[in-house]
Amino acid sequence: MWLIVGLGNPGDEYERTRHNIGFGCVNQLAKRHGLSFDGKRANARIAEGNIAGQRVALARPQTFMNLSGQAVSGLRAWYKINPATELLVIYDDVDLPFGKLRLRQRGSAGTHNGMRSIVGQLGNQEFPRLRVGIGQPPPGRDIVGYVLGRFSKEEETELPNIYDATADAIEVLLREGLTAAMNRYNG
Repeated sequence: MWLIVGLGNPGDEYERTRHNIGFGCVNQLAKRHGLSFDGKRANARIAEGNIAGQRVALARPQTFMNLSGQAVSGLRAWYKINPATELLVIYDDVDLPFGKLRLRQRGSAGTHNGMRSIVGQLGNQEFPRLRVGIGQPPPGRDIVGYVLGRFSKEEETELPNIYDATADAIEVLLREGLTAAMNRYNG
């Protein structure tokens, strides 16, 4: 069983913001495989099913970004998964160019508050993650306003391609393993 968590903030006001790119990624994966987020568990919306021959639970925490670890910790306990081998967290990263993907087996939370919460709740940073680049804010723009801001029109046109690429990468991870997905998608 794989738990695949897309990070974001609940509510219509955050729906198309940069900080919610993780929600968009798991939404696309669910859509591609005919799964729907009709379940609720551990303060998260859940879609369960099979992808690439693996049983999966896709999750969108409803705790707001800074408390994402509460939902992830609860889901880890519910599904009885080993985070090092059965958890994937998808989130936005300002340190990557827009649309760039970066899969890692483990690592620090960096400046991302959602990841800090997850690392704190799980007690370690030994779990796979997929960072999706949203790029740096323009000079003079504060980072909080940038990540909570909406995508530009040009970025909006690229989002379907980014969501498809993340779905492709996750399918490779599930079918062939993390190393194969890293080799193929960490450009």
